[in-house]
Amino acid sequence: MSATPFVPREDNLFAAARAQCRASVQRHEPELVELSRSIHAQPELSFAEHRSAAKVAELLARHGFTVRTPVAGLDTALVAESGAGELVVGICAEYDALPEVGHACGHNVIAAAGVGAALALAEIAADVGITVRLIGTPAEETGGGKVLMLRRGAFDDVALAMMVHPGPEEICRPTSLAITDLEVRYTGRAAHAASAPQLGRNAADALTVAQVAIGLLRQHLEPRQMVHGIVTAGGAAPNIVPAHTAAVYNLRAAEARSLQRLENRIRACFEAGATATGCEHDVVQISPVYAELNPDGWLSEVYRRAITELGREPLDRDEELGRVIGSTDMGNVTQVLPAIHPMIAVDCGDAVNHQAEFAAACASPSADRAVLDGAVAMAWTAVAAALDGAQRDRLLAAARDRSGRSSSEEFCTPGRPHE
Repeated sequence: MSATPFVPREDNLFAAARAQCRASVQRHEPELVELSRSIHAQPELSFAEHRSAAKVAELLARHGFTVRTPVAGLDTALVAESGAGELVVGICAEYDALPEVGHACGHNVIAAAGVGAALALAEIAADVGITVRLIGTPAEETGGGKVLMLRRGAFDDVALAMMVHPGPEEICRPTSLAITDLEVRYTGRAAHAASAPQLGRNAADALTVAQVAIGLLRQHLEPRQMVHGIVTAGGAAPNIVPAHTAAVYNLRAAEARSLQRLENRIRACFEAGATATGCEHDVVQISPVYAELNPDGWLSEVYRRAITELGREPLDRDEELGRVIGSTDMGNVTQVLPAIHPMIAVDCGDAVNHQAEFAAACASPSADRAVLDGAVAMAWTAVAAALDGAQRDRLLAAARDRSGRSSSEEFCTPGRPHE
């Protein structure tokens, strides 16, 4: 990409660019709402978002974006680009869904809002000296698409990145937890549970011992450490001593060092199950480690002003400190470059993310409004960054500083590689 030097052309450029962005989102409203509703109607799991990624790519290509897919070795990742300015603005679009409850995290809203922001910014890219890059990032729910894309260079020249995520509340600078996903597998020896139980080594007992150990450990967890899991294989029949069992656990902590301490203790619980029952066990890391969010303070404040101007009422800064939104691979992006991950509210009653009721709310008029407001707020945030001389210099300097280093050398993940 050849960078075009940025030269401000007029004093009222800021107001004009913002007005044009808002008008663009309003003009594209039918397409954006249709995109959100269409992705919602056909939920796809991590790394299998073929229809969703194609819908995003086709809409952007239709409006003149140069689209590349697959990207970073991921079939459902994409990059769509417009403009040739030195300041590269990355808009992240997620579109994977959850098993059973579909788009109960509202990634359809994320994708459509991201596309709306990209379309709006493309119209003023030459005026404000930016390149607009919509980055389609698969497998946020599990698999760590952004972590893999960071490692493989998809964010190397991005000066700032952003996305908006639907939720029950308006949070401009949310807190998240670092997370790792572990699967433990026990292997014992099958036997008849009545006539020859002494010949068996019970893999279900091994898992039970581990579960009891984890349950007792919970009293001694550090603040903001969490452990939760499910049994994915528990045996075939009650009259057969189970030879194979498995469980998947999420481990979360406030930051990477605390997460590593927690993982060490949970692995000891897994080992206790094997030792007590004479079974063998192995532990597999399912996804890359997700780092905690470290949002850029200046970008967060600009977004706060934008979303407030659009008539929304975000939590105040003190309240935000007590809101932990879970975990996201966008945390890894915020550890590497200036980025934000605000939450945009949808009307969902008492529901919260990952509930079926929240999935229904993400295909509602309130969610449609979140798509449009989120697109405008992100576009306005990018315009402010592009036209504020000091901030533009800061962002470009940070991008240049990273350009000589591979993202794999940065804080892409605090844990072991998993690809």
